[in-house]
Amino acid sequence: MNEIIITTLEDVPGYKVRKVLGIVSGSVVRARNIGRDIIAALRNIAGGEIVEYTELLAQSRDEAVRRMVMKAKELGANAVVGMRFASSNVMSGAAEILAYGTAVILERESD
Repeated sequence: MNEIIITTLEDVPGYKVRKVLGIVSGSVVRARNIGRDIIAALRNIAGGEIVEYTELLAQSRDEAVRRMVMKAKELGANAVVGMRFASSNVMSGAAEILAYGTAVILERESD
């Protein structure tokens, strides 16, 4: 079971949930750094997207999903349904990105 289905849907078309294994989550806490903050401040003056923060958050989401998937696989899941993201400030300049969902075992529906 190398691949795992991840979806924000509650159901996966063509599959039925054989077993619910429980809630799984993965999180990462990332802090800004002075170099990135200086570049972001300059971009803020000019306006537009702050690419450095966009990349930081994208990397954080990817890592949170990777950690969630590891936990789902440890339970024997082949899918995570109802996946969501949440974020919160941990302290000034640091934020937690959380990925969570329900680990399940799916089986193909017979035609």
